Amino acid sequence: MDTAIRDRLRQILSGAAHWTEMRYHNRRSRSLGVRKGEVDEMNSKHYEGVGIRVLARGSWGFASTSDLSKDGLEKALRDAEQLAQALSERKKHKIQLATTSQLAKGDFFVSGYDDLFTMPLEEKFDFVRNAEEKLSQEAQKIEAAICRYSEVFENKIILTSDGADCHIKLARPELRLIAFGADGSRHSKGMETVGVTGNWDCLFHDKPMESFIAGAAEEAVAMLKAPEGEGGKKTVILAPAMVGLLSHEAIGHTVEADFVKSGSVAAEKMNQMVASSLVTLCDSGHSEYYDGAGGELPVDDEGVLCQKTTIIQEGKLISYLHNRESAAEYGVTPTGNARAWVFSDEPLIRMRNTYIEPGNDTLEEMIAGIDNGYYIDGPGGGQADATGEFMFGASKVRQIQNGKLGDYVQELTVSGKAFDVLQSVDAVSQDFKWDLGAGHCGKGQLAKVDAGGPYIRCQLLVGGSQS
Repeated sequence: MDTAIRDRLRQILSGAAHWTEMRYHNRRSRSLGVRKGEVDEMNSKHYEGVGIRVLARGSWGFASTSDLSKDGLEKALRDAEQLAQALSERKKHKIQLATTSQLAKGDFFVSGYDDLFTMPLEEKFDFVRNAEEKLSQEAQKIEAAICRYSEVFENKIILTSDGADCHIKLARPELRLIAFGADGSRHSKGMETVGVTGNWDCLFHDKPMESFIAGAAEEAVAMLKAPEGEGGKKTVILAPAMVGLLSHEAIGHTVEADFVKSGSVAAEKMNQMVASSLVTLCDSGHSEYYDGAGGELPVDDEGVLCQKTTIIQEGKLISYLHNRESAAEYGVTPTGNARAWVFSDEPLIRMRNTYIEPGNDTLEEMIAGIDNGYYIDGPGGGQADATGEFMFGASKVRQIQNGKLGDYVQELTVSGKAFDVLQSVDAVSQDFKWDLGAGHCGKGQLAKVDAGGPYIRCQLLVGGSQS
């Protein structure tokens, strides 16, 4: 089937009158969940179709179709061409595309697709049911538990009239465990999540299932007796998940070239020191340091090979994230950051795996250097804007007193200006972890991403009982 569609797209592309991009996308997803011993979620979705973009006279035209016949695809191509030509008559700024030697040719099959696809659904369901049961029994004060599993299978063929011709296959499994605690006067929640690119075993790359269960239960029980935290400006250690959240939400979006063009805080900072010299921040389509990052992507949706892009190098901002259009406008090379959620979406500039590179310190040394601060993990909801200002919730927060890690406190908020926080970094650990692969990034359309890094020590504003 894939070979026949690829040949059909090649045939139709050969007759295109303008620069044309054809993207076949077949996505299958399944999810299931168990709550209080009962199945409360089990569904399956399937999307399949082709999106066609045409660049004619400096204007885009886009059409999509689920009709994969020769006639259906030719009609979508004609529609895209007509839309591009109609828009060109009204468009003052003519679009150009950056040329690149990094157009993908061949097959790019990320390991794990076939293994996960052929693994019996009953086996996955039994695992989820048993995990929920074990979590509910992990501690006396656990009142209820939830275990949810989801998986997405991506199968894409991308061709462009200037040379891209590639086939991409990858799978993304994801697991969530939630424990609810109660002691008669207070309720609490503990959660563990993991999302990867690969097969079932990749979910447990960092730790076994028993550790996920123990972690969710420990957090739920600890929160029942945890005191309020003290607010104010604090020296803190951010765990890899919080480092990833900061890197993605508060920095990464500000350096996406479409946001830069709209006036983000990064617009006037190119080649300036925006962080401590200890900070090197990157975005990559690869799983740097170890396999399985949740946003792994060998080729973007314009057919450009996804390489590692260094955004901040030893404190200096040196690159934005680009698609081919923005790269031409800025006079740089495309970075492989064009992504579309489904075949009927046009590609947008999106992140993949965003992270801070590890340093030379140890976590123990970093903790020992704090008299009164916090160890902060468990990223929650929040917001960040184009100015780089952010406010995030954090659920796994522990006191640091006199250089020693102490007890949990209630969930706190952390806030600040992202570049100011990065400039305050005075220690970066040798550790590295991908830790935001569960869930999605939203920017007009969804995208699977990941983020992480080492532990970092920095200054930021903590919202607590005295804030």
